[in-house]
Amino acid sequence: MKVYIDGEFFEEAEAKISVFDHGLLYGDGVFEGIRFYGGGVFLLDEHLQRLLDSARAIHLQIAMDLAELREAVLETVRINGLRDGYIRLVATRGSGGLGLNPYVCRRSSMIIIASTIQLYPEEKYRDGLTVVTCSTRRTGPAALSPTVKSLNYLNNILAKIEALHAGADEGLMLNEQGYVAECTGDNIFVVRGNTIRTPPATSGALRGITRQVVLELAKEAGWEAGEENLTRYEVYTADECFLTGTAAEVIPLVRIDARPVGDGRPGPATLELMRRFRERTASCTTPVYP
Repeated sequence: MKVYIDGEFFEEAEAKISVFDHGLLYGDGVFEGIRFYGGGVFLLDEHLQRLLDSARAIHLQIAMDLAELREAVLETVRINGLRDGYIRLVATRGSGGLGLNPYVCRRSSMIIIASTIQLYPEEKYRDGLTVVTCSTRRTGPAALSPTVKSLNYLNNILAKIEALHAGADEGLMLNEQGYVAECTGDNIFVVRGNTIRTPPATSGALRGITRQVVLELAKEAGWEAGEENLTRYEVYTADECFLTGTAAEVIPLVRIDARPVGDGRPGPATLELMRRFRERTASCTTPVYP
């Protein structure tokens, strides 16, 4: 595998950054995950714009514009000869001193990795996930906007540890007010009758790109779909629940905190949206190969 770092490609074993990089020392940077299917990158510009927006929000100057980023991503996939997989972009503040001052970093760094990924085994898409509520809370917007995909995911990792120790697949994270925010790596949706709801960004949810696609697909299919503050009560009493994310795509949630969701099996709305999402990934793509 070849990895892109600041305009050059390196073999995986030789792909290195400085130990003084502020992304390593302080989590000072942002990232983005993108999927590609059948030689086409799904919603490439939307993901790249979100990366640029995250960087702008933390006053990180990326030394590449949208067109340059797009070509670097496509070339990274091409040089690795891949047709299906996952792209990870990491923008760091760059190499600097041991202090917090970000302005000692002379130039930001851009890393692009293209590889294969399977976040959950196939049987989880068929049978569904189990989830527990974690004591670790989602970072509040007063500390850091949940829209920023920063390199500091420590609270999500701590919540994931809780979930794994409890024998669950995923962990549900609440905000400081007790409202549902999201899971450790995915957005959450609840289905009740003809309505589909997901927490808003003001509750601590990332404005996920897969989340937005699913909201659009649900409306096209005739559901009343939108954002709403949710408590665990709405999750516990939902007819169906599912998670969305770039890596996870759309996946059913069938059990939370020892309670079955609905009848404890993936429901019809979830299965229909899984199907529609997979169809959508065949379009809205940027070709990798000429």
